[in-house]
Amino acid sequence: MFRLDGHVALVTGAGQSVGAGTARVLAAQGATVAVNDLVAARAEATVKEIEQAGGQAFAVPFDVLDRDAVLSAAATVRERAGKPIDILVNNAGIHSDMVARQFRELDPKLWRGPIELNIFGSINCVHATLEDMIAAGWGRIIQISSGAGRVGLNIGVAVYGAGKGGIESFIRHISQEVARNGITANSLALGLMNNTANGDQKVTGHLARQVPVGRLGTPEDIGAAVAFLASEEASWITGQTININGGATTS
Repeated sequence: MFRLDGHVALVTGAGQSVGAGTARVLAAQGATVAVNDLVAARAEATVKEIEQAGGQAFAVPFDVLDRDAVLSAAATVRERAGKPIDILVNNAGIHSDMVARQFRELDPKLWRGPIELNIFGSINCVHATLEDMIAAGWGRIIQISSGAGRVGLNIGVAVYGAGKGGIESFIRHISQEVARNGITANSLALGLMNNTANGDQKVTGHLARQVPVGRLGTPEDIGAAVAFLASEEASWITGQTININGGATTS
């Protein structure tokens, strides 16, 4: 079940953390994975991991905020994979300008980055891949979101949360526009994650105690959820935002 043989996935921001874990899982399930990252070396490192595990992948470094670069990358993937992208995972979401700071103390120059990356970066990728999915009569759009887009938090991420909330809404609308074309569109709202291989146990242990299941999420936890949503078996799930947070919030 949940095999992805014959499919081509683009995972943005896949040079590290959740994106890298997602790319590894999709490749293990049989997909050919186009690994995107803003930093080419990071994308190549993920590709190497996938290839060493017996999977198929190649790097496509580009900035998701550069629409021309996104369109060019979609064409490159089509040429290298021999078919167009039919699984899109919008994972890139942490802007270089992002800082955790109370909104009233946040320099207005830092407002745009997290919103533009999370909304326009994802929209650019959806627009670049959607027509090919429609032509094929099959596609999967999976948006990596955050609990910050659904729940108010007092940790200085208001602008980031606004970006995540906005893109979740966009994905819900897109899901309705393309449902009859064999395309599903869903979001995953992530909770507290352990994104480092060797995290500070004093920090991660403290955070883990806040999670009902007693641990932080891993990149592979998210990759497994993405693989399910990308599979044929999930064809009746669309327009949803699914909490994946170890029970930290329930719905």
